[in-house]
Amino acid sequence: MAHQIVWVDIPVVDLDRAIGFYSAVLGRTVEKQEYPGMTLGLLPHEDNDVGGCLVAGGGLRPSDSGPLIYLNAQGRLDEALAATESNGGRVVRPKHAIGPYGFRAIIRDSEGNQVALHST
Repeated sequence: MAHQIVWVDIPVVDLDRAIGFYSAVLGRTVEKQEYPGMTLGLLPHEDNDVGGCLVAGGGLRPSDSGPLIYLNAQGRLDEALAATESNGGRVVRPKHAIGPYGFRAIIRDSEGNQVALHST
């Protein structure tokens, strides 16, 4: 087993708004995909990497008090923070050191979820 975490569903209210937000913050395209009975925003990832998606409905609701998910902002944490506020999010805790593990910032996304952005 390569990863303990293998996938994450991030609940959203407005899928198109959330796709725009995460595309801007991550600096990579979040792809909108449609399947019978569901539409999602696929977060960028490679073959066997941990992945995830943005989902609207299905009983999931955005929250700022659930698990804290760390998203990769390697080498562009400052740019990601700038994109956060200009795309409808809010910086909750600015960039700060987390010991030997690099840096993180905690943001609230355009939907109200609290997530961490990480870079070494």
